[in-house]
Amino acid sequence: MENFLEQIFGFLPRGDLYLRRGRGCDLDTDVGSWADRSPLHDAACYGRVLALKTLLDQGACANLSTIDSVTPLHEACLGGHAVCAKMLISAGAQVNARNIDGSTPLCDACSRGSVSCINLLLSHGAEVNPSLITASPLHEAVLRGHQECVDILIENGARIEHTDCHHGTPLHVACVRGHVDCAKSLLLAGANPNATKNHETPLHYAAQNNYTAVIQVLVEHGANITALNQNGKRALHLTAEDSEARQLLFYVEGHVESLKQLCRLTIRQSVGAGRLEYLSSLKLPDLMLNFLCHR
Repeated sequence: MENFLEQIFGFLPRGDLYLRRGRGCDLDTDVGSWADRSPLHDAACYGRVLALKTLLDQGACANLSTIDSVTPLHEACLGGHAVCAKMLISAGAQVNARNIDGSTPLCDACSRGSVSCINLLLSHGAEVNPSLITASPLHEAVLRGHQECVDILIENGARIEHTDCHHGTPLHVACVRGHVDCAKSLLLAGANPNATKNHETPLHYAAQNNYTAVIQVLVEHGANITALNQNGKRALHLTAEDSEARQLLFYVEGHVESLKQLCRLTIRQSVGAGRLEYLSSLKLPDLMLNFLCHR
């Protein structure tokens, strides 16, 4: 029997560890049952479809959770195993299950950058804005630079101004990590370039890290270059000497914005973040629309 199981799972350890993780696990079918870690978790974690199917067919609980409230669906999504995730959901896995940190399977899928898992979860009712004080699914996607995931979440109503107690807004995260494409997606969706976390704006973070491309994007979307942080310093003061970032900010501070740029900022602010998607439907010349939409 052990050889048969080992052939199916391919990764289960031998000896007493196997007893603790395999035979010692109760395949209870009640929602909310838990184990330190089960073969079901391992199968989902490593994308072992046959092993997962075998366990589910034998009556394993799809919502079996570890002592840290991690479910097999969390594991499947963190590994980017969409087929396993689909099997678990079909077996009754809760798509909005929370682990001990409050993270949902969608948070894990976004952390992994798995578009297929994200679409699967959203199609089965996953909350794009779960009530969290820590990283939201959008934060997780931005943190690792998964722009396609960011775009999907925004299209599905992700709150772009949600504040994480550790990171600030998703735009703060993009600027800390230097993910310019994610920053663009957030700003095009109406993210506030002057949002603050402990008096630090996204521009302050980009300047500290000398991310010239990110600074350029922030300035184009109306970042306040004279905003002061908690130490009374502008973004310019935070850049490295002789860096491209300092040269760029020095240039921007010494030049007046063009009239067309000021008009674009005013129009986009007047339209509002929640309605920017309708800009392209305005009856305006293509050249003007493209400029308004940053195309």
